[in-house]
Amino acid sequence: MRTTLRLIAAAAAISTGIGLVGAPSATARTTPTGQPAGQADKSSLGAGYTPPPIAWGECPTASLKQAGAVCGMLTVPLDYNRPKGTKIQLAVSKIAHKTSDADAQGAMLVNPGGPGGSGLGLARLGQFVPKHGGDPYDWIGFDPRGVGRSTPQLSCDGDYAAPGRPAYVPEGSATERFWLSKAQAYAADCGKANAEFLEHNRTTDTVADMESLRKALGERRINFYGFSYGTYLGQVYATLHPERVRRFVFDGVVDHRNVWYEANLNQERQFDSNIDIFFDWVADNDDTYGLGTDGQKVRKIYYDTLQQLTDDPEENFGAADWNDVFVSAAYYVYDWDSYAHILAAAANGDLAPAKEWYGDPTGPGADNGFAGYLSVQCTDVQWPSWRKQRRDAYKLAATKPFLTWNNTWYNAPCLTWPAPASTPVKVNGRKAPGILMIQETNDAATPWSGAIEARKRFPRSALIEGVGGTTHSGSLSGVACTDDRIADYLLTGELPQRKPGNNRSDVKCDPVPTPEPTPVEGAGVGADAQKAAGAASRLGSLRTQLVDAQLVSR
Repeated sequence: MRTTLRLIAAAAAISTGIGLVGAPSATARTTPTGQPAGQADKSSLGAGYTPPPIAWGECPTASLKQAGAVCGMLTVPLDYNRPKGTKIQLAVSKIAHKTSDADAQGAMLVNPGGPGGSGLGLARLGQFVPKHGGDPYDWIGFDPRGVGRSTPQLSCDGDYAAPGRPAYVPEGSATERFWLSKAQAYAADCGKANAEFLEHNRTTDTVADMESLRKALGERRINFYGFSYGTYLGQVYATLHPERVRRFVFDGVVDHRNVWYEANLNQERQFDSNIDIFFDWVADNDDTYGLGTDGQKVRKIYYDTLQQLTDDPEENFGAADWNDVFVSAAYYVYDWDSYAHILAAAANGDLAPAKEWYGDPTGPGADNGFAGYLSVQCTDVQWPSWRKQRRDAYKLAATKPFLTWNNTWYNAPCLTWPAPASTPVKVNGRKAPGILMIQETNDAATPWSGAIEARKRFPRSALIEGVGGTTHSGSLSGVACTDDRIADYLLTGELPQRKPGNNRSDVKCDPVPTPEPTPVEGAGVGADAQKAAGAASRLGSLRTQLVDAQLVSR
C-alpha cells in the first residue's frame, strides 16, 4: 500500500473545495494528555462516547449529488481517552437502500485504503455490485480523520512533491543527505502544523471512529467494504468488536504481522517482479508499440531513461519523477496502454508525455494524502533505525531496484516523526462471522501472504484468487467470477465453500484483464488518456478515486 508522489495532487483535488452544507466549525488543537490514544486499552477505545446525530444535507460534489447522496459531519473526540475534550469532525456521505425497509440490510461503510485516502465519494460503490447486490444497503462513504473534507485537514508542506527532484538511488553521499534532510524537514513541518493531532491518528483511532459512526447511524452491527489499508482497518475492527461485525469484504488484504516496515520490504520485492510483467506485456504487443519483442529490451528503455535523468536531470523533471510515473503500472493493469505510450515517446527522446502524466502535485494542502499516510504508518508502530533501513535498502536494491529506494525515502519521515509510536493490535478473527476476501496472486501493494494469513486468522472466511493477476484491489472491475460472488455474499451471506488447508484460496477466478493495445502514433498519453484508462473498468470515475486513494500508500 504506498503511493506515487504524483498522486498526492489527485488526493488534494478530491479534498479541496467548499465545506459541507451545515457543517459546524471544529477546533484543531487540544492539550496533550501524556498518554497517546494508541497506548490505551484498545478494545474499549471510544466505548464511553456517544456522538450527536449527523445533520444530513446537500453533498459538496456533483457526482454524489447526481447519485442521490446526502452528506453531513460526524463529531468525534480528538482523544477518545478524553471524550469530553476537543472534538474533530469527519465528512460522511450516504446513499440509502433501494429496497423496501423490510428488506434493507443496514449500513455498509466503505474505506478506499491508504491510509490517507479520501472515501467520501465511495457511497456510490453499491450501484456497481452486480445482480442488485448493493441495493439492500445504505452505502456510507467517509473521509477518515485528518483527510479530505474532514476537519482539521492534515497538511505539512504542499510543495513536498514538486517535480525536478534528484534520483532516489543514492549513488553518492550527497544524494543520501538530500533525502534524509528533506524527510526530516517534512516531519518537523508536520509537528509544527499538526502537533496534537498527530498523537491521535493511529489505526485504532479510526476504528474507534467507525464505532462512533455505527452509533450515529443507529446500527447494532455494521457491514464493511475495505480496499487495501481498509482491509487492515477491518481486521482490527473485527478483532476488537467481533459482535458488531455483519458482512465484511476485504479486497487487497494487508498482512497484519508486517505493519509497517516489513510490509514495505515485501512490497519492494513484488513491485520489481510486477514491473517486469508489464515490460513483458509491452513486448508481447510489439506490433502495436514497436519497442521490441523481448521484455528486457523494454526494461532497458525504462532504465536508460532513468539513468539519463540521473546524470542530466531536466529543470522540472528528474529521475525520481520518472520513477514515480511508472509505479502505478506495477499496481494495476488499467493504464498499461498509456504507460506503453509514455515509454514509446521516451524511446524517441520525448519526455513531454511523462511530464504531463506526473503533473504538478503542489499547492496548499496538496500533501494531505501523504501526511495522512505518514501520520498512521509512523505512529501505529515504531520504525527501525536508519542504520537498519539503509542496510536493508542497499541489499534489496541490488536485485530489486525498481521501488526500493523510492519506498525507503517515501517512508523516511518516520525516522524523526514528532509523535510517539504505539503497538499494533494482534489480529484474531476467531469470534468474527464469515468474511469474504479477494486477492490477485501477484498483488504487489498487499502481497499474497497477507491474504493467506488473514484467511488463517478468520477461520470462517473464504478467499477468492485472481489467478496470476497483478492488480491491487481490483474487485468490481467486471470479472463475473469474482463480482457475482460478492453480490451473492452481500445479498444472502453465502460464502464460497472453504477448502481444507491453510495455504490456499477457496475459489480461483480470472484476474482483471489487461487493456487493448492502441497504436502509438497520434494517441494521447497525458491527463485525458489517464482519465480514459481509469474509466475502462466497470467503476469508471469511481475507480480513479480508488486508485488515487490506494496510491497514497505502497
